[in-house]
Amino acid sequence: KYHNPHFIGNRSVITHLMEWKYDDIGDECERFLGPYGYGGVQVSPVNEHAILDRRPWYERYQPVSYDIRTRSGDEQQFRRMVKRCNKAGVRIYVDIVLNHMTGAQSGKGTNGHHYDGNTLQYPGVPFGPNDFHGHESCPTQDLEIHDYTNPKEARNCRLSGLRDLKQQSEYVRQKQVDFLNHLIDIGVAGFRSDASTHQWPDDLRSIYSRLHNLNKEFFPENSQPFIYHETIYYGGNGINSNEYTSLGRIIEFRFYKEITNVFRGNNPLHWLKNFGTEWGLVPSGDALVMIDSHDLRVGHTGKLGFNINCFEGRLLKAATAFMLAWNYGVPRVMSSYFWNQIIKDGKDVNDWVGPPSDKNGNILSVHPNPDMTCNHEWICEHRWREIYNMVKFRMIAGQEPVHNWWDNGDYQIAFSRGNRAFIAINLQKNQQNLQQKLHTGLPAGTYCDIISGNLIDNKCTGKSIHVDKNGQADVYVGHDEFDAFVAYHIGARIVS
Repeated sequence: KYHNPHFIGNRSVITHLMEWKYDDIGDECERFLGPYGYGGVQVSPVNEHAILDRRPWYERYQPVSYDIRTRSGDEQQFRRMVKRCNKAGVRIYVDIVLNHMTGAQSGKGTNGHHYDGNTLQYPGVPFGPNDFHGHESCPTQDLEIHDYTNPKEARNCRLSGLRDLKQQSEYVRQKQVDFLNHLIDIGVAGFRSDASTHQWPDDLRSIYSRLHNLNKEFFPENSQPFIYHETIYYGGNGINSNEYTSLGRIIEFRFYKEITNVFRGNNPLHWLKNFGTEWGLVPSGDALVMIDSHDLRVGHTGKLGFNINCFEGRLLKAATAFMLAWNYGVPRVMSSYFWNQIIKDGKDVNDWVGPPSDKNGNILSVHPNPDMTCNHEWICEHRWREIYNMVKFRMIAGQEPVHNWWDNGDYQIAFSRGNRAFIAINLQKNQQNLQQKLHTGLPAGTYCDIISGNLIDNKCTGKSIHVDKNGQADVYVGHDEFDAFVAYHIGARIVS
């Protein structure tokens, strides 16, 4: 029911523009995301949130009210962005925080509302003490979650001290329904549900059952919102993500973990031949997948040194390329800002650092450079050629199945998507090149490698291959090249 992202045409990839201002996202939809084939943007939480010392990124995950006003802009700017992006063919998905309000502190929110987390007063909604879980429903002495595998504790107690809303209450549900319907009426396509594991599926079902259909100005009649859930589950004990697949897609953390294990060299690349449900993952239609995220990049989930983030560009590009080439789930590409990563004892001492901003805390604008990168404060992974060209690869591959699999029994693989696209990856240790005559599945002709360059004026600016009448080509990926992979598709073929 809530599984369709409502992409336009063959678009199929979401990017998370973390902490971008709404005006900048509108610009990016028109000048880049639309033209380069991205399907949607995940935006950081849009409702009023706590203003914390040093302005860390996670203040956006501490709601104060459901007014649309954040560090990224006000409701008018948000509305304008939604309209511009929809017009450019790019959908908007809002990160929603319904599990809780703020931590124990008191202060002011981004729309000027006072709040007090100690006395559980949030007049901006308004919520008061009766709207939160207490000792009547949370079994722990200090009201904190200690055993994350115990559903009652995980869902009725406080996640890291955040005040846990009583979503069994009709009053709380209705306030949240009104907030989501307001966003739907503005024209969003759906939601990322933060901390779904910590909310009872039946409470969410009740809330979702009252949601409006999507805005007919932008979507077909009777369209339902796309919802994807943060359910951190790696198998075994604990709250199973299957409890949420009737409520939308789940963010499949096992995808990130298994792919990272392979690209880190812990498991051989050739194992990925049957990657997906045979590895215990949920069905493709129930999954949203990622390599990196706002949490993973700083080790708030997963583990630093294991997680792959923007500071390991070559590895991140290769892992992302596999995600985008493989026919599983809805992929999401993380787009970060720069922060000074300093790892001590396995932790990033700057894991809190918020977006680039001026001395008054105003987020800095994004200014793309002529070479497509962004001003140095913004990493803009979604603008890296190796990534945006793989977004196009996925668009061209469409629903074609994986064919022509080849591997060397170790860390070199290649495969095609039907007869439309082909990729080869070389992560072989011991400085070994991939040099092989392979079945590409492509029609005869000369193709540009979309990783080292582009097809411009009927010429390749990077490498190329010649495919013979049998669909075979000499494929080469040197062990020391700038990128660990090559990719070709029928949209980058020289016209003779």
